[in-house]
Amino acid sequence: MKVNFFATCLCDTVKAEVAKKSVVLLEQLGCEIIFPEKQGCCGQPSLNSGYIEGSKPAMKNMIAAFEENAHPIVTPAGSCAASIKRYPEYLADEPEWAARAQKVAGRLFELTQFIVNELSVENVGARLKGRAVYHPSCSLIRKLGVREEPLRLLANVEGLEMVPIKNQETCCGFGGTFSVKMSEISGEMVKEKVHHISAVEPEYLIGADISCLMNIGGRMTREGRPVKVLHIVDVLMSR
Repeated sequence: MKVNFFATCLCDTVKAEVAKKSVVLLEQLGCEIIFPEKQGCCGQPSLNSGYIEGSKPAMKNMIAAFEENAHPIVTPAGSCAASIKRYPEYLADEPEWAARAQKVAGRLFELTQFIVNELSVENVGARLKGRAVYHPSCSLIRKLGVREEPLRLLANVEGLEMVPIKNQETCCGFGGTFSVKMSEISGEMVKEKVHHISAVEPEYLIGADISCLMNIGGRMTREGRPVKVLHIVDVLMSR
């Protein structure tokens, strides 16, 4: 299967290894990767801040970049995927662009969603020993409806013990620009999240959204918590 890969800004600038490992994992699962070089920012930060008109050039650039073929589009970031899924809504006053956006959005999948639902794979042969907590990001479970797919993949990682925590699906407080505009509230939310994680004494914190992991990981570092933060693809590529 040929697959378009959408790297995202955070992978490009902060977590390049997540993008690289995602590509390698997909290749190991039999995919041929296409990387549209015209891709850029999906516009999520400005869209979340309400600057819809100002975000349209970025949206249109993404549509043009990914409509050159009809193959699936896969990204390791649920928040960016969720933003693109809303392009048709944002472009509703431009029917031609809205239709083009709908075609692109219909082919877009978050990484774990694609592996489990499109490739029908739940065991990728990963091995990682230790206790871990999974953080289900709001973008995945609330915006994309991706709840069970990451858990199915993690359940098949040899040696990994997944430990539940209190209020597991509560937001970590990041929320993009929310963490800047409402920093005091955001800080208390991530403080509570770290408290619940630390209570079960895990070795790893695993998530599928880099932004949430950076937020929670930053708080744990400031508190001196000895928990290793991993994107789910880091776990799936462990051998």
